[in-house]
Amino acid sequence: MKLFISASLCLGSVVSFAQVEKKFNDTSYLQPVEVTAVRAGEKAPFAKTNLTKEEIKKNNLGQDLPFLLNQTPSVVVNSDAGTGVGYTGIRIRGTDASRINVTLNGIPYNDAESQGTFFVDLPDFSSSVNSIQIQRGAGTSSNGAGAFGASINLATNDINKKHYAEFNNSYGSYNTLKNTLQFGSGIIWKHFTMDARLSSITSDGYIDRAKSNLKSFYVSTAYVSDKNSLRLNIFSGKEKTYQAWNGVAEYLLDSARTYNPSGNEKSGEPYNNETDNYTQTHYQLFYNQKLSNYWKGNIAVFLTTGKGYYEQYKADKKLADYGLPNYFDGTNTIKRTDLIRRLWLDNNFYGSIFSLQHQKNKTNFIVGGGWNAYEGKHFGEIIWAAVQAAVPANYRWYNLNANKKDLSLYSKWTQQWTTDFQSFVDVQLRNINYNINGFRDNPTLTIKNKYSFLNPKLGITYNKNNWQAYASYALAQKEPNRDDFEAGNTQQPKRELLNDFEAGIEKKKNKYSFGANLYYMLYKDQLILTGKINDVGAYTRTNVPNSYRAGIELQGKYIFNKWLNAAVNITFSKNKIKNFTEYLDEYNVNWDWTGQKNNFYSSTDIAFSPNTVASGSINIVPVKNAAINLMSKYVSRQYLDNAAQKSRSLNPYYTQDVRLSYLLQGKTLKATSIILQLNNVFSKKYEPNGYSFSYIYDGGLLSENFYFPMAPFNCMVGVNVML
Repeated sequence: MKLFISASLCLGSVVSFAQVEKKFNDTSYLQPVEVTAVRAGEKAPFAKTNLTKEEIKKNNLGQDLPFLLNQTPSVVVNSDAGTGVGYTGIRIRGTDASRINVTLNGIPYNDAESQGTFFVDLPDFSSSVNSIQIQRGAGTSSNGAGAFGASINLATNDINKKHYAEFNNSYGSYNTLKNTLQFGSGIIWKHFTMDARLSSITSDGYIDRAKSNLKSFYVSTAYVSDKNSLRLNIFSGKEKTYQAWNGVAEYLLDSARTYNPSGNEKSGEPYNNETDNYTQTHYQLFYNQKLSNYWKGNIAVFLTTGKGYYEQYKADKKLADYGLPNYFDGTNTIKRTDLIRRLWLDNNFYGSIFSLQHQKNKTNFIVGGGWNAYEGKHFGEIIWAAVQAAVPANYRWYNLNANKKDLSLYSKWTQQWTTDFQSFVDVQLRNINYNINGFRDNPTLTIKNKYSFLNPKLGITYNKNNWQAYASYALAQKEPNRDDFEAGNTQQPKRELLNDFEAGIEKKKNKYSFGANLYYMLYKDQLILTGKINDVGAYTRTNVPNSYRAGIELQGKYIFNKWLNAAVNITFSKNKIKNFTEYLDEYNVNWDWTGQKNNFYSSTDIAFSPNTVASGSINIVPVKNAAINLMSKYVSRQYLDNAAQKSRSLNPYYTQDVRLSYLLQGKTLKATSIILQLNNVFSKKYEPNGYSFSYIYDGGLLSENFYFPMAPFNCMVGVNVML
């Protein structure tokens, strides 16, 4: 590794940077073509936030990507372990990760079946990211899963023209440790460049036993000229996390706030390997071509491999539930046993994306799309049993597969009609084939579905005298998730449809900026949990005819002087389901199920959709190269289900964080930055996530709530050395 750094520095001196600079004076070409195809331009009529590498870097002390986005508008984040390391979640405008389209350099990242995103599988990927764009609402057409709340595009393919080497380290509360080594060759031999990173993150977590052990690497090498480029990215993440996804029961929040029920089915000490284990590796190959002064295009192929399992200790389980006969040991007939099981997923996701872009005078036109295929193997193994003779060696009690193919094409036309007015038209055609050959609890239930979606978008932008105003309409449609299809043959879910209306205005000056965005997201057949039991006895999401989200997002920044500036954003919204019916199981005093009772609501709040979300920061520069950042976050009440009952909700919370940083510059080392991050400085007890289930027992309503508490005051200190 040291030899590579030394070689890079020497090679960098062979060809002067001034010589190379002439070859890359077309800065628009240096911006990756695959990224510009899916991102919204500066004047696009959509709500968006752009983050630069510097903004990402100053927050990156080891927490997962959602926590780096926590200060952006309409965002709410959560963490199973309570620290932002390990499994984390993000919601934007109240919509969860399964409705947020995520792309890595334009390549789809959402899991093909759950449609969620698991950033724990790519630890410290943020250290390799050059820029992030968040589009709220349906946004512009992208590749992969449909955007029903937002889209997040992460780009790593920018060209680093100068060589560099960095060693970033941070340590803090709950034995959280992050080590990152990254380096780049800059441009060598006039055309070649290479970037690489190694990362390790470990943490004990705030919740009991919620440990994380995360490893990752990133390698990117490219050939670049003024006409074309060829780039290969290989990056991988390996995670091992102790399960903390069961939450803390409500009655324990005051007395045993960090209690973790996972592993406690084992008598005595909790099972020490109740863990989630997964390795995901990405291969991306890009070719970009400048065809003429007006045309450029790209094509990319990719492969994502993933394999892993979660392990569980299960006590006193029926052999029949695992497809095994009762066991006779010569004296007794044994029907139950303790066992350790592993639930496996082994999958491949591969395909291609492309775009062709035309820019001339006042017209910009893009044609693009992609094709991808998913092959997933789901199987379960019993690796140990208390009555081992009852379980055959290498026994699998289910072995099922699923495959999914997704083809999409889109065209985007941006036209500057006058100095002030610009129009935008975007049309996407998406076709999906999805086959599921059984589920773990319903192995004989097979699903074969085809979907075809036509998603148009259009808008107009007015720009004059530092003012920009826009209005847009977008139609978005998406297919159900894997779990939705377990509803059985007679209750199959329908696709979801969103009509998204957006309008905004903003003004930008050197010292200040402010803006407002209005949105009305009207859903048809949105899939939500109602508590209703389907024809195979499971609780799955049900299509509701009418629901909506309506709100206003306000943002502002002001530079008071060279040592003081401030920024704030706040979202006010209503998130409603019309004509909602809640279903509750009924049990008699002997716990016999007697049916379901239903409660009707003419209007009710959508679960996990706070009416107010706000973030603010005050940034102080007391002396040169030093900064003090005071950050705050407010989230109003969130309901755990769609009945909007206060007894089943997350309390509002307001937290404050402080970040102190100082930059040392010298001759031996290019720069050394020291960062002290103080989180939740007033030790607010709060829970940003949870779940609930209610039922009627002996005529009375009972609700069981579970929460995911966040850590009280905690801190991280980082030392980043730049060579």
